[in-house]
Amino acid sequence: MKKFEIVFLEEAKEEYGKLDGSIKKFVDIAITKMQLRADELGEELTKKSHSNLVGCRKIKFRKIGIRIVYRIIGDKAEIAEIIAVGKREENEVYKNAAKRLSKLQ
Repeated sequence: MKKFEIVFLEEAKEEYGKLDGSIKKFVDIAITKMQLRADELGEELTKKSHSNLVGCRKIKFRKIGIRIVYRIIGDKAEIAEIIAVGKREENEVYKNAAKRLSKLQ
């Protein structure tokens, strides 16, 4: 039974759509797991010099260099909102996530 509804920010949906099929398979597996226990997966993010992602979590795929940055929103219906999907190189995925969150506030 699904506990979390998974939603994408529009930019994250575009990033997901551009992923190579083999990489997308890994992300799809993570999304399936997020539906059941998004609150237990990944690592909590903090404030760094390049971004403030307090309240967000990350799921990382070390071998392929991809990260999913998401947050849990809502108080009754639990929603895991995917903010960014991308490479860690030069903290790209975290910078994109921070920019997107700042637009929402």
